[in-house]
Amino acid sequence: MVSLSLLLCPSTFLSHSSSPSSFPTKSALPGNIHSATKPFLPLSLKRHRLPSHVKSNFVVRSALDEVSVLDPPPPPQNEKGKTELIASLKLKLLSIVSGLNRGLAASEDDMQKADAAAKELEAVGGLVDLSNDIDKLQGRWKLIYSSAFSTRTLGGSRPGPPTGRLLPITLGQVFQRIDVLSKDFDNIVELELGAPWPLPPVEVTATLAHKFELIGSAKVKITYEKTTVKTTGNLSQLPSLEIPRIPDALRPPSNPGSGEFEVAYVDGDTRITRGDREELRIFVIS
Repeated sequence: MVSLSLLLCPSTFLSHSSSPSSFPTKSALPGNIHSATKPFLPLSLKRHRLPSHVKSNFVVRSALDEVSVLDPPPPPQNEKGKTELIASLKLKLLSIVSGLNRGLAASEDDMQKADAAAKELEAVGGLVDLSNDIDKLQGRWKLIYSSAFSTRTLGGSRPGPPTGRLLPITLGQVFQRIDVLSKDFDNIVELELGAPWPLPPVEVTATLAHKFELIGSAKVKITYEKTTVKTTGNLSQLPSLEIPRIPDALRPPSNPGSGEFEVAYVDGDTRITRGDREELRIFVIS
């Protein structure tokens, strides 16, 4: 998912009525209905049959010669149950990945549990169709788990510097910023680079700019454009450094400069994607 090698070879980081007639009849009033008084109707009309679509929304009370309008019905029990189940499965998934440091500390067992929990949520959520609802991708999303980080490199399943003490690099927050109007798709990585004592570490933010397109109902293709590195913290006054896209003729076969992923689940605050190298990524809206 994230590769620091992009600072030299950036493209490796890649990454859904008409008004009814009213007639008096004898019936009990529910407690949640509101009444509107209507003029008295002749007895000959009292037995007139109401259309079925009207019966479900209106109750007529002859004692007071009134028409009573029911409150909107509650959602079907199965929909309510599905909503509650999704909320429970999301909590389960977030609990599993919360202590894994974006996947950097994940063991093989942790990865299997995260994958199983994600698949449970995907199954209940159903197939994703972004063709008529692409706005679901809009926003700034925070990465909370990537199965690729279990490789112990910041490149995930792609080349990248190792984690640990071999290099003085600390991975901070990782975000995806998606604009569905401009088709901008930015991967934003916060890093802390170690410096010789007594100098403080250098904080930088690398923004890997892409353009995206929807191919199919739930598959997204992103194409790398450039990387911008900007110092933050005490050195925020320094100008940013822009690293352009490597020409295709010089690009190695393992680094095509584009990538694809499937949106397996998405709602207003959670998104699950599966990448072209079988990477499971979990995001929450930031």
